[in-house]
Amino acid sequence: MRNGYYVPKKALVIVAHPDDIEFSCAGTVARWVKDGCEVIYVLCTSGDVGIAEPGMTRARATEIREAEQLAAAEVVGVKEVVFLREPDGMLENTIALRKQLVREIRRFKPEVVICGDPTVVWAGESYINHPDHRAAAGAAIDAVFPAAGQPNLFEELAEEGLTAHKVRRVYVQAWDDKTADAFVNISETIGLKIEALKKHVSQMGEWDPEPMVREWAALAAKGKEMEYAEAYRVISLVSDEDFAKTQASEHA
Repeated sequence: MRNGYYVPKKALVIVAHPDDIEFSCAGTVARWVKDGCEVIYVLCTSGDVGIAEPGMTRARATEIREAEQLAAAEVVGVKEVVFLREPDGMLENTIALRKQLVREIRRFKPEVVICGDPTVVWAGESYINHPDHRAAAGAAIDAVFPAAGQPNLFEELAEEGLTAHKVRRVYVQAWDDKTADAFVNISETIGLKIEALKKHVSQMGEWDPEPMVREWAALAAKGKEMEYAEAYRVISLVSDEDFAKTQASEHA
């Protein structure tokens, strides 16, 4: 898988804000969708403090940013976006948030979850990783393991018909080659990634993100026989053998 191209049947992406996916992993999503993967997005907040304009309310900002995210998802072929509507800028990795994410994992039963890296604080010389990003990433990882796959955790979800589900792999977005061990070739889908990012008009303003996005993706692909890439650290929680057994039992 790490030396070849792997496409899950289902993938769930968990992030903090609208546009987080487009900046990070939309190229991967677009390629997977093209190759038959079903993907859904879960956004912990709706970015309701992310439009700093006079007279802007949080309610109106929520409407704008959710609409932008839905438009961005449509570009890459994602048909379902879940907004948890936690407070933007104040997201915390709580048991309550973990339960919400477990609910979505058990409902959708993804083979793969894509999320951020909760350990990244210093991101280059001019950026501190947003605390919401860290909180969303930590909550995602804690929801994946062990909570979603442990039937005696959040067992009340069974009343909603949501039973334990073990995620096969976690794709953690990597900020540099030091932590990355898997690279998805997005040379054919970087155009869709950029188009999706541009749907976030409230965030882009007059700025054209294309040169920067291409520069980042080219750096990730450097020396890897591809033009553009997105980088991940991949954690395999279920062996290929056990996954095959699970698939067989589910289709028996």
